Amino acid sequence: MTMLRIALYQPDIPGNTGTILRLAACLGLGVDIIEPAGFDISDRNLKRAGMDYLSAVTLTRHVNWERFETWRQESGRRLVLASTKAAQSYTDFTYHDNDVLLFGRESAGVPDHVHEKADGRILIPMVEGQRSINVAMSAAMISGEALRQTQWSQMPALGSNVAPE
Repeated sequence: MTMLRIALYQPDIPGNTGTILRLAACLGLGVDIIEPAGFDISDRNLKRAGMDYLSAVTLTRHVNWERFETWRQESGRRLVLASTKAAQSYTDFTYHDNDVLLFGRESAGVPDHVHEKADGRILIPMVEGQRSINVAMSAAMISGEALRQTQWSQMPALGSNVAPE
């Protein structure tokens, strides 16, 4: 089974990145950070949000978009972009277990040339008039759906973390 991955395009907020790294560690997802980030990757806020989970994450840093895109194409992975400009709900999209789920900068999303490279574009439907959902929350929602469709359906029942009644 190939690992589903989360990619962060030039993330701005270390706390969000740390939270996503923690999510990835807990769910067995790989993470790609496409630099430059808007903070020092060794930032204490990133470490605080990621806590002691950071060592459990399969993390790859790419020095820029071009290097990431070369890696992605060579590895034969689809790029699925979360965007408020997309037309398809994330729950109506069919995921593959080797997809890369791309999330843009908190301040600006992704530029048009990145948008154009996406194999799929998805959105989280929201109440009219609201701008966006926090990137870490969006990553959790979309990753959960992608895992539900791909890997969780192939696994035995998940019960080891459930307290007895």
